[in-house]
Amino acid sequence: MLATRRGLMLGTAGTLLATPHIARGQAALTPVKFCLDWAFQGPQAPFVLAAERGFFRDEGIAITIDRGFGSGDTPVKVASGAYEFGIADLSPAIRLRLSGQAPDLVAPMVIQQGSPLAVMTLKKSGITTAKQLEGRKVAAPETDSARQLFPAYAKAAGIDASKINWMTVTPQLREPMLVRGEVDAITGFEVSGLFSLRSLNVAEGDVVSMRYSDAGVALLSTALLVKRPYAEANARIVTGMIRAIARGHDAAWKDQDAAIEALVKRDPTAPRALEKARMLANFGFIRTPEALSGGYGNLPMPRVQAAIETIRSSFGISTELKAEDMYLPQFLPPASDLQLPA
Repeated sequence: MLATRRGLMLGTAGTLLATPHIARGQAALTPVKFCLDWAFQGPQAPFVLAAERGFFRDEGIAITIDRGFGSGDTPVKVASGAYEFGIADLSPAIRLRLSGQAPDLVAPMVIQQGSPLAVMTLKKSGITTAKQLEGRKVAAPETDSARQLFPAYAKAAGIDASKINWMTVTPQLREPMLVRGEVDAITGFEVSGLFSLRSLNVAEGDVVSMRYSDAGVALLSTALLVKRPYAEANARIVTGMIRAIARGHDAAWKDQDAAIEALVKRDPTAPRALEKARMLANFGFIRTPEALSGGYGNLPMPRVQAAIETIRSSFGISTELKAEDMYLPQFLPPASDLQLPA
Protein backbone atom coordinates (compact mmCIF):
# COMPACT_ATOMS: atom_id res chain seq x y z
CA MET A 1 0.00 0.00 0.00
CA LEU A 2 2.85 2.39 0.86
CA ALA A 3 4.52 1.87 -2.51
CA THR A 4 1.22 2.44 -4.29
CA ARG A 5 0.45 5.56 -2.35
CA ARG A 6 3.93 6.97 -2.91
CA GLY A 7 3.61 6.24 -6.61
CA LEU A 8 0.42 8.24 -6.80
CA MET A 9 2.00 11.11 -4.90
CA LEU A 10 5.12 11.12 -7.05
CA GLY A 11 3.09 11.10 -10.23
CA THR A 12 1.80 14.56 -9.42
CA ALA A 13 5.00 15.99 -7.97
CA GLY A 14 6.06 17.74 -11.15
CA THR A 15 2.75 19.57 -11.28
CA LEU A 16 3.41 21.01 -7.85
CA LEU A 17 6.50 22.75 -9.18
CA ALA A 18 5.08 23.65 -12.54
CA THR A 19 3.64 27.05 -11.69
CA PRO A 20 6.45 29.57 -11.19
CA HIS A 21 6.39 32.31 -8.61
CA ILE A 22 7.36 35.46 -10.43
CA ALA A 23 9.15 37.99 -8.27
CA ARG A 24 7.64 41.46 -8.06
CA GLY A 25 8.87 43.61 -10.94
CA GLN A 26 10.70 40.71 -12.57
CA ALA A 27 10.50 40.13 -16.32
CA ALA A 28 8.87 37.01 -17.67
CA LEU A 29 10.79 33.88 -16.78
CA THR A 30 12.07 31.29 -19.24
CA PRO A 31 10.17 28.00 -18.81
CA VAL A 32 12.41 24.98 -18.33
CA LYS A 33 11.43 21.34 -17.91
CA PHE A 34 13.86 19.43 -15.71
CA CYS A 35 13.82 15.64 -15.23
CA LEU A 36 15.51 14.05 -12.23
CA ASP A 37 17.17 10.65 -12.27
CA TRP A 38 14.92 8.93 -9.76
CA ALA A 39 11.96 9.33 -7.44
CA PHE A 40 11.76 12.12 -4.85
CA GLN A 41 14.19 10.72 -2.29
CA GLY A 42 17.01 12.17 -0.19
CA PRO A 43 19.51 12.65 -3.04
CA GLN A 44 16.88 14.64 -4.95
CA ALA A 45 16.12 16.94 -2.01
CA PRO A 46 18.75 19.61 -2.95
CA PHE A 47 17.05 20.16 -6.31
CA VAL A 48 13.64 20.53 -4.69
CA LEU A 49 15.07 22.89 -2.08
CA ALA A 50 16.63 25.00 -4.85
CA ALA A 51 13.20 25.36 -6.45
CA GLU A 52 11.46 26.14 -3.16
CA ARG A 53 13.96 28.86 -2.26
CA GLY A 54 13.72 30.49 -5.68
CA PHE A 55 17.27 29.77 -6.82
CA PHE A 56 16.13 28.92 -10.34
CA ARG A 57 13.83 31.95 -10.37
CA ASP A 58 16.82 34.12 -9.44
CA GLU A 59 18.39 32.96 -12.71
CA GLY A 60 15.30 33.91 -14.73
CA ILE A 61 14.06 30.33 -14.93
CA ALA A 62 10.51 29.04 -14.38
CA ILE A 63 11.40 25.49 -13.41
CA THR A 64 9.24 22.38 -13.68
CA ILE A 65 10.81 19.42 -11.90
CA ASP A 66 9.61 15.88 -12.60
CA ARG A 67 10.77 12.68 -10.96
CA GLY A 68 12.88 10.30 -13.01
CA PHE A 69 12.75 6.58 -13.65
CA GLY A 70 16.44 5.73 -13.85
CA SER A 71 19.62 7.11 -15.35
CA GLY A 72 19.07 5.01 -18.43
CA ASP A 73 15.75 6.75 -19.05
CA THR A 74 16.44 10.43 -18.32
CA PRO A 75 19.13 10.90 -21.02
CA VAL A 76 16.72 9.50 -23.62
CA LYS A 77 14.09 12.02 -22.58
CA VAL A 78 16.54 14.92 -22.81
CA ALA A 79 17.88 13.71 -26.16
CA SER A 80 14.33 13.49 -27.51
CA GLY A 81 13.58 17.08 -26.51
CA ALA A 82 10.92 16.11 -23.99
CA TYR A 83 12.98 17.95 -21.35
CA GLU A 84 15.48 20.77 -21.73
CA PHE A 85 17.57 19.42 -18.84
CA GLY A 86 17.99 16.25 -16.85
CA ILE A 87 20.24 14.82 -14.19
CA ALA A 88 21.47 11.26 -14.53
CA ASP A 89 24.45 9.03 -14.12
CA LEU A 90 26.80 10.13 -16.88
CA SER A 91 27.69 6.64 -18.12
CA PRO A 92 24.40 5.80 -19.91
CA ALA A 93 24.55 9.22 -21.55
CA ILE A 94 28.06 8.50 -22.80
CA ARG A 95 26.89 5.15 -24.14
CA LEU A 96 24.06 6.88 -26.01
CA ARG A 97 26.57 9.24 -27.56
CA LEU A 98 28.86 6.39 -28.58
CA SER A 99 25.95 4.47 -30.12
CA GLY A 100 24.97 7.47 -32.23
CA GLN A 101 21.51 7.68 -30.67
CA ALA A 102 22.07 11.05 -28.99
CA PRO A 103 24.75 12.95 -30.92
CA ASP A 104 23.88 16.31 -29.33
CA LEU A 105 23.75 15.20 -25.68
CA VAL A 106 26.35 16.93 -23.48
CA ALA A 107 27.11 17.49 -19.80
CA PRO A 108 28.01 21.05 -18.74
CA MET A 109 28.31 20.03 -15.05
CA VAL A 110 29.24 16.86 -13.19
CA ILE A 111 27.66 16.88 -9.75
CA GLN A 112 29.06 13.59 -8.46
CA GLN A 113 32.61 12.60 -9.30
CA GLY A 114 32.29 9.52 -7.08
CA SER A 115 30.24 6.63 -8.48
CA PRO A 116 27.62 4.94 -6.23
CA LEU A 117 26.89 2.11 -8.70
CA ALA A 118 26.84 -1.22 -6.89
CA VAL A 119 25.59 -4.80 -6.74
CA MET A 120 23.80 -5.46 -3.45
CA THR A 121 22.87 -8.75 -1.87
CA LEU A 122 22.12 -10.15 1.59
CA LYS A 123 24.45 -12.25 3.70
CA LYS A 124 21.90 -15.04 3.73
CA SER A 125 22.46 -15.51 -0.02
CA GLY A 126 25.99 -16.71 0.65
CA ILE A 127 27.36 -14.31 -1.96
CA THR A 128 30.51 -12.58 -0.74
CA THR A 129 32.43 -12.07 -3.99
CA ALA A 130 31.53 -10.83 -7.45
CA LYS A 131 32.38 -14.19 -9.03
CA GLN A 132 29.64 -15.83 -6.96
CA LEU A 133 27.03 -13.83 -8.87
CA GLU A 134 27.39 -16.22 -11.79
CA GLY A 135 24.34 -18.42 -12.14
CA ARG A 136 22.32 -16.27 -9.75
CA LYS A 137 19.19 -14.14 -10.26
CA VAL A 138 19.87 -10.40 -10.30
CA ALA A 139 17.00 -7.90 -10.41
CA ALA A 140 16.85 -4.32 -11.66
CA PRO A 141 14.80 -2.10 -13.95
CA GLU A 142 16.11 -2.02 -17.52
CA THR A 143 16.70 1.73 -17.11
CA ASP A 144 18.88 1.26 -14.03
CA SER A 145 22.34 2.61 -14.84
CA ALA A 146 24.07 -0.03 -12.72
CA ARG A 147 22.38 -2.71 -14.80
CA GLN A 148 23.28 -0.98 -18.05
CA LEU A 149 26.90 -0.62 -16.91
CA PHE A 150 27.14 -4.13 -15.47
CA PRO A 151 29.33 -5.31 -18.40
CA ALA A 152 31.98 -2.82 -17.23
CA TYR A 153 31.83 -4.23 -13.71
CA ALA A 154 31.82 -7.80 -14.99
CA LYS A 155 34.94 -7.19 -17.03
CA ALA A 156 36.77 -5.52 -14.15
CA ALA A 157 35.70 -8.12 -11.59
CA GLY A 158 36.29 -11.18 -13.77
CA ILE A 159 32.63 -12.20 -14.05
CA ASP A 160 31.18 -14.08 -17.00
CA ALA A 161 28.29 -11.69 -17.70
CA SER A 162 26.50 -14.31 -19.80
CA LYS A 163 25.93 -16.37 -16.65
CA ILE A 164 23.88 -13.67 -14.91
CA ASN A 165 20.14 -14.38 -14.87
CA TRP A 166 18.58 -10.94 -15.12
CA MET A 167 15.06 -10.25 -13.90
CA THR A 168 13.47 -7.03 -15.10
CA VAL A 169 11.44 -5.46 -12.30
CA THR A 170 9.86 -2.13 -11.44
CA PRO A 171 11.77 0.09 -9.00
CA GLN A 172 9.18 -0.56 -6.30
CA LEU A 173 9.70 -4.33 -6.46
CA ARG A 174 13.50 -4.47 -6.56
CA GLU A 175 14.38 -4.43 -2.85
CA PRO A 176 11.27 -6.31 -1.63
CA MET A 177 12.08 -9.18 -4.00
CA LEU A 178 15.59 -9.38 -2.59
CA VAL A 179 14.26 -9.44 0.97
CA ARG A 180 11.76 -12.17 0.11
CA GLY A 181 14.49 -14.29 -1.47
CA GLU A 182 12.94 -14.19 -4.94
CA VAL A 183 16.24 -12.91 -6.36
CA ASP A 184 19.81 -13.25 -5.15
CA ALA A 185 21.04 -9.72 -5.77
CA ILE A 186 20.06 -6.31 -7.15
CA THR A 187 21.91 -3.49 -8.89
CA GLY A 188 21.48 0.23 -8.43
CA PHE A 189 22.80 3.33 -6.74
CA GLU A 190 24.12 2.19 -3.37
CA VAL A 191 22.38 5.05 -1.57
CA SER A 192 19.08 4.03 -3.10
CA GLY A 193 19.34 0.30 -2.48
CA LEU A 194 20.84 0.32 1.01
CA PHE A 195 18.34 2.73 2.47
CA SER A 196 15.39 1.11 0.75
CA LEU A 197 16.49 -2.15 2.35
CA ARG A 198 16.73 -0.38 5.69
CA SER A 199 13.13 0.75 5.27
CA LEU A 200 12.23 -2.94 4.94
CA ASN A 201 13.84 -3.64 8.33
CA VAL A 202 17.05 -5.13 6.95
CA ALA A 203 19.97 -4.43 9.26
CA GLU A 204 22.93 -2.66 7.70
CA GLY A 205 25.21 -5.51 8.73
CA ASP A 206 23.11 -7.99 6.76
CA VAL A 207 23.77 -6.24 3.43
CA VAL A 208 26.71 -7.01 1.16
CA SER A 209 27.45 -4.13 -1.21
CA MET A 210 29.97 -4.46 -4.04
CA ARG A 211 30.78 -1.07 -5.54
CA TYR A 212 31.83 -0.89 -9.16
CA SER A 213 34.56 1.58 -8.21
CA ASP A 214 36.12 -0.94 -5.80
CA ALA A 215 36.70 -3.23 -8.78
CA GLY A 216 38.59 -0.44 -10.52
CA VAL A 217 35.82 0.67 -12.87
CA ALA A 218 36.64 4.24 -13.91
CA LEU A 219 33.29 6.01 -13.99
CA LEU A 220 31.83 9.38 -13.11
CA SER A 221 28.29 9.71 -11.80
CA THR A 222 25.45 12.23 -11.69
CA ALA A 223 25.69 15.02 -14.24
CA LEU A 224 23.52 17.75 -15.70
CA LEU A 225 22.48 16.86 -19.25
CA VAL A 226 21.32 19.11 -22.08
CA LYS A 227 21.39 19.11 -25.87
CA ARG A 228 24.28 21.09 -27.29
CA PRO A 229 22.21 23.23 -29.71
CA TYR A 230 19.98 24.31 -26.82
CA ALA A 231 22.99 25.06 -24.64
CA GLU A 232 24.69 27.15 -27.29
CA ALA A 233 21.50 29.11 -27.96
CA ASN A 234 20.73 29.56 -24.25
CA ALA A 235 24.09 29.88 -22.53
CA ARG A 236 22.65 32.14 -19.81
CA ILE A 237 20.04 29.54 -18.91
CA VAL A 238 22.60 26.72 -18.78
CA THR A 239 24.89 28.70 -16.49
CA GLY A 240 21.89 29.70 -14.40
CA MET A 241 20.82 26.07 -14.01
CA ILE A 242 24.30 25.13 -12.83
CA ARG A 243 24.46 27.99 -10.33
CA ALA A 244 20.99 27.19 -8.95
CA ILE A 245 21.86 23.50 -8.58
CA ALA A 246 25.11 24.33 -6.78
CA ARG A 247 23.25 26.72 -4.45
CA GLY A 248 20.64 24.07 -3.78
CA HIS A 249 23.27 21.54 -2.74
CA ASP A 250 25.05 24.10 -0.58
CA ALA A 251 21.78 25.00 1.13
CA ALA A 252 20.88 21.35 1.66
CA TRP A 253 24.27 20.64 3.23
CA LYS A 254 23.98 23.62 5.58
CA ASP A 255 20.31 23.09 6.46
CA GLN A 256 19.61 19.40 6.05
CA ASP A 257 16.26 19.45 7.83
CA ALA A 258 14.99 22.20 5.53
CA ALA A 259 15.98 20.12 2.51
CA ILE A 260 14.02 17.15 3.82
CA GLU A 261 11.01 19.33 4.63
CA ALA A 262 11.03 20.56 1.04
CA LEU A 263 11.18 16.95 -0.10
CA VAL A 264 8.25 15.94 2.11
CA LYS A 265 6.16 18.70 0.55
CA ARG A 266 6.60 16.91 -2.78
CA ASP A 267 5.98 13.47 -1.27
CA PRO A 268 4.23 13.53 2.14
CA THR A 269 4.83 9.78 2.56
CA ALA A 270 8.63 10.15 2.48
CA PRO A 271 10.13 9.03 5.83
CA ARG A 272 12.10 12.03 7.09
CA ALA A 273 14.83 10.27 9.05
CA LEU A 274 15.49 7.70 6.34
CA GLU A 275 15.63 10.24 3.52
CA LYS A 276 17.89 12.53 5.52
CA ALA A 277 20.30 9.66 6.07
CA ARG A 278 20.09 8.77 2.38
CA MET A 279 20.81 12.37 1.38
CA LEU A 280 23.85 12.56 3.66
CA ALA A 281 25.19 9.27 2.33
CA ASN A 282 24.82 10.62 -1.21
CA PHE A 283 26.80 13.72 -0.27
CA GLY A 284 29.73 11.35 0.27
CA PHE A 285 29.87 10.87 -3.52
CA ILE A 286 29.54 14.63 -4.12
CA ARG A 287 31.93 16.02 -1.52
CA THR A 288 34.99 14.24 -2.88
CA PRO A 289 38.50 15.54 -2.15
CA GLU A 290 38.67 16.98 -5.65
CA ALA A 291 35.37 18.85 -5.32
CA LEU A 292 36.17 20.09 -1.81
CA SER A 293 39.51 21.47 -2.92
CA GLY A 294 38.50 22.97 -6.25
CA GLY A 295 34.72 23.12 -6.46
CA TYR A 296 32.31 21.41 -8.84
CA GLY A 297 34.39 22.51 -11.82
CA ASN A 298 37.53 20.74 -10.61
CA LEU A 299 37.21 17.86 -13.07
CA PRO A 300 40.17 17.27 -15.39
CA MET A 301 39.45 16.11 -18.91
CA PRO A 302 41.58 12.94 -18.50
CA ARG A 303 39.08 11.67 -15.90
CA VAL A 304 36.22 12.24 -18.31
CA GLN A 305 38.16 10.51 -21.07
CA ALA A 306 38.87 7.56 -18.77
CA ALA A 307 35.14 7.16 -18.12
CA ILE A 308 34.47 7.23 -21.86
CA GLU A 309 37.17 4.63 -22.53
CA THR A 310 35.76 2.36 -19.82
CA ILE A 311 32.43 2.28 -21.61
CA ARG A 312 33.98 1.86 -25.07
CA SER A 313 36.05 -1.06 -23.85
CA SER A 314 33.30 -2.73 -21.83
CA PHE A 315 30.80 -2.70 -24.69
CA GLY A 316 33.27 -3.26 -27.52
CA ILE A 317 32.41 0.07 -29.17
CA SER A 318 34.81 1.24 -31.86
CA THR A 319 33.36 4.75 -32.11
CA GLU A 320 35.57 7.38 -30.53
CA LEU A 321 34.39 10.27 -28.38
CA LYS A 322 36.59 13.07 -27.08
CA ALA A 323 36.05 14.26 -23.54
CA GLU A 324 35.80 17.84 -24.81
CA ASP A 325 32.79 16.84 -26.92
CA MET A 326 30.94 15.35 -23.94
CA TYR A 327 31.88 17.56 -20.99
CA LEU A 328 31.48 21.30 -21.63
CA PRO A 329 32.84 23.25 -18.63
CA GLN A 330 32.73 26.50 -20.61
CA PHE A 331 29.16 26.92 -19.38
CA LEU A 332 30.18 26.83 -15.72
CA PRO A 333 29.73 30.02 -13.69
CA PRO A 334 32.74 31.64 -11.98
CA ALA A 335 34.71 29.35 -9.67
CA SER A 336 33.52 31.38 -6.67
CA ASP A 337 29.97 30.13 -7.38
CA LEU A 338 31.08 26.50 -7.43
CA GLN A 339 32.87 26.18 -4.10
CA LEU A 340 31.47 23.63 -1.66
CA PRO A 341 30.85 24.77 1.94
CA ALA A 342 32.93 23.25 4.72
